[in-house]
Amino acid sequence: MIYKYVGYDAHGKKVKARIEALDEAEAKRKLKAKGILYESVSESGDSFLKKFKFQRTHTLPAKRLAQFSKNIAIYLRSGIPIVNVVKLAKSQYEGDGVMVDFLSSLETSMNEGNSYFHALDSQNIITLPSFYKQSIKVAEESGSMSEVLFEMARFVEEQDKVAGRVKQALVYPMFIVIISIFMVAFMLTTVVPKITAMFDQLKQELPAVTKIVIGAGDFVTAYWLPMAVGIVLLSMLFGYFLKNSASFKYKYHAFLLKLPVFGKIIQTFELARFAYITSVLVRSGVTFVHAVKLSSGILDNDVMRAEFEAASKEVVEGKKFSTALSKYGKNVDNSFIQAIALGEETSEVALVMENLADLYFSENRGKIDLFLSLMEPLLILFVGATIGFIVIAMLLPIFSMNMGGM
Repeated sequence: MIYKYVGYDAHGKKVKARIEALDEAEAKRKLKAKGILYESVSESGDSFLKKFKFQRTHTLPAKRLAQFSKNIAIYLRSGIPIVNVVKLAKSQYEGDGVMVDFLSSLETSMNEGNSYFHALDSQNIITLPSFYKQSIKVAEESGSMSEVLFEMARFVEEQDKVAGRVKQALVYPMFIVIISIFMVAFMLTTVVPKITAMFDQLKQELPAVTKIVIGAGDFVTAYWLPMAVGIVLLSMLFGYFLKNSASFKYKYHAFLLKLPVFGKIIQTFELARFAYITSVLVRSGVTFVHAVKLSSGILDNDVMRAEFEAASKEVVEGKKFSTALSKYGKNVDNSFIQAIALGEETSEVALVMENLADLYFSENRGKIDLFLSLMEPLLILFVGATIGFIVIAMLLPIFSMNMGGM
């Protein structure tokens, strides 16, 4: 929770700020550890809201995260300790309450002897991507913090550009989907019942297709509220299990990898991420064996991470990574394994990994662009077919009556 306090620092200057703590007693202990003589400590409004689950952690936009990473990296390259870097960074964000709270939490945690990664991972103010935090952990363990932060900034910016293109391309298709849902719902709940009433008066035998549409309209009209509630509950249940059940998450990730188009995109992205981080670490002076071990934990997909971690254990034991990956990497392309084998033979692993990362990122961009270009006409075709099916089902009995009257 967040606590606001008023007091005096070690230089006698009056300070008024906020601090993150589990309770008021811990907040006071942290203030004493920082050398602050407090006058008052009380829960902030954010803490009150968070207690009743109305407050969510903030998400830092990709551009701001990239800029923040660059700033930290620049300070670190100047030889400034990470704790002092956080203090300097905090002074740059005066007026931004969220960033000040975030950096104050990091500062307090590190003053207690925790690592930068632990401080990032334990704070509850800003939600950071899992791969970003794991990259920081790798950087601390390898002693290449500034290099990894610079690369992460570049990586985050690149991914933000891709995400921006995807969002922009999805605007029109999503608009079509929303309009089509409203149109179909309107036809099933308003138009179809009126036509059905006319058919009932004529007491005419209806075609099977017409009966199906009428049944769908009656079902949606009668059960739209339970359906909506059910969808919301299923979504919440899915999110809960995905967050709290490791086996469920593993099976879900395995399912995603088997999807026709999305599975390949996920696989390619994970391979590119692994190659990218490994190349950064090796260029920073980390041994290839250690780089492979550290980079394996960065993958988001549980299935692929398990495969890479199993392969990395054999590398630690002295085996070639390409050989171990061919044994465990069921979701790894043969071309990826062959490229690593070539890098191991020529002692140019860093260069090969860097080229692989560029190749796979470029390949994914092409796949995403192709998928988005095909999505719009496919959605229009689907919507047209659905509405056309309903219209034809309603017109068939009318045609039958006309034919019978001839």
